[in-house]
Amino acid sequence: MSEQATASAKIPTPAKTSTPARGRIELLDLARGIALLAMFVYHFAYDLSFFRLIRVDVVSDPGWRLFARLIAGSFLAIVGFSLILATRNGLNRQAYAKRFAMVAGAALLVTVGTWFAIPQNFIFFGILHHIALASLLALPFLRLPAVALALIAAVWFALPFILSGEVFETEWLSWLGFGPWPYTADFVPLFPWFACVLAGMALGKVALAKAPEGVWTLWRARSAPARLVALGGRNSLFVYLVHQPLFIGALMLFMQLSGPKLPDADAVPFLAACQRSCVATGTPKEACERVCSCSMEGLKRDELWSRVLADALTPEQTERAREIGLACARAR
Repeated sequence: MSEQATASAKIPTPAKTSTPARGRIELLDLARGIALLAMFVYHFAYDLSFFRLIRVDVVSDPGWRLFARLIAGSFLAIVGFSLILATRNGLNRQAYAKRFAMVAGAALLVTVGTWFAIPQNFIFFGILHHIALASLLALPFLRLPAVALALIAAVWFALPFILSGEVFETEWLSWLGFGPWPYTADFVPLFPWFACVLAGMALGKVALAKAPEGVWTLWRARSAPARLVALGGRNSLFVYLVHQPLFIGALMLFMQLSGPKLPDADAVPFLAACQRSCVATGTPKEACERVCSCSMEGLKRDELWSRVLADALTPEQTERAREIGLACARAR
């Protein structure tokens, strides 16, 4: 969700150029497209991990978790940056309302779709929900200078690490980000993630101060790869909605054609149920993911895995399974 900028020495000054001031900023489209490519890498790896086609547990792996956070942060920063450039000549209320309705509608579609597809961890406040809300929350900050935006972003980021209390731990306030993270496929709470939007707005203010506003509309993607990436960024909402169904459909077709399902695919229901039960006790989601993966490996090591899947544990084996789980919980 971004646009582009670069002015050569031969390009006329913004005051004389015939390029409309409100033209698309392709550099931002390119930035969105690059963020989408990074998202494709993460989501495809996530899907491979979910179907146990690779050994890495993408959800619990520290490197992959950091990669996912960087991708989310980049999208939100681009939202803030784009907002500053899009409103540089004033707020077009009609266009803004249309854009908000599209993002909010897409967020609702994601919630409804995941409610039916994965009810145990459906998405109720993911990246699209955050962008929709951030689009409204950002409006009062539009006139602030870059320094003020940067300071507010820093405070906003720090608040979840400072504030705590039972009042924030209720489920209906989980979207704020102060309590334990719920078990959901995508969660981008208001705190601290709105800080990324504010930081992007601060960068947008600096960018406009450093380069005349007309310059930002002059850059154009020339090469075929750049045009393709920018095209994806220009249609980022549509691309976001369709890419995962395509990935999952392709992988399911591959698994159908490649023969019997892999043994590790049986781990998916176990891990989902284990993590759901663990999160219900108030344990952070990421800790639960590690504990459940550890428990699964322990059950396999003690040759109890097949009996767990068949729900055929003896009382002695049930006690042993409980001991494995407790050991993993202590080790987390």
